[in-house]
Amino acid sequence: MLSKNDIKNIKSLEQKKFREEKRLFVAEGHKLVGDLLSKFDCVLLAATPDWKPLGSFRAERKEEITPDELKRASLLRSPQDVLAVFRIPDYSTDMATEAAKSLILALDDIQDPGNLGTIVRIADWFGIKDIFCSSGTADIYNPKAVQATMGALARVRVHYTDLLKDISHMPSGIPVYGTFLDGETIYSTTLSENGVIIMGNEGNGISREIAAKVNRRLFIPNWPAGAATSESLNVAVATAITCSEFRRRSF
Repeated sequence: MLSKNDIKNIKSLEQKKFREEKRLFVAEGHKLVGDLLSKFDCVLLAATPDWKPLGSFRAERKEEITPDELKRASLLRSPQDVLAVFRIPDYSTDMATEAAKSLILALDDIQDPGNLGTIVRIADWFGIKDIFCSSGTADIYNPKAVQATMGALARVRVHYTDLLKDISHMPSGIPVYGTFLDGETIYSTTLSENGVIIMGNEGNGISREIAAKVNRRLFIPNWPAGAATSESLNVAVATAITCSEFRRRSF
């Protein structure tokens, strides 16, 4: 069973300051928890009797709980039989090292946790293993972001960094891509198999300082050219289109 203190501690992880203080985050649901259990250290695994795999996974603590206990502890409107508390991992790598050998994403102040989680899922689909985020980007361990990854967080490493500093120190031979209205059409320009793809803030795009460091400006054209259309694409949608075109060139 879960004590009142257990439930209080789980609920506290909805707030970033407590996640950072305790270095813990929450995940819920069959698919998500199942994926994360294979990659992250689990502090608490709590499930109703309907979740049969409880005994087959490793965790520091396991609890079989009632649906009512789960409802009181859950951060979701509709709890899904299992809840887990994981340790936030520490990754040691740098942007230049990863960009020299593979394609990576850099996120410049993405604000919406749902967009962030979806971008991690997109990166996972297209085989991108590292995402570097500015300090102003939403926290990937926000429960909404974690849920939106649908388990991709188990396969994609998310780093927080001084994005401008890292981009500024990128070796000159590494391509730094960004999407702009005045860029070259993505479908006709040359694309590489390594480098950095920068995606900007939902309302303001890529910041002026970081945009100045981009050496490959891309444009996703609307169809037909010149037609009246929406002002912009959702950042997660734009990320999916961009990553898809990069990978299409590899076939």
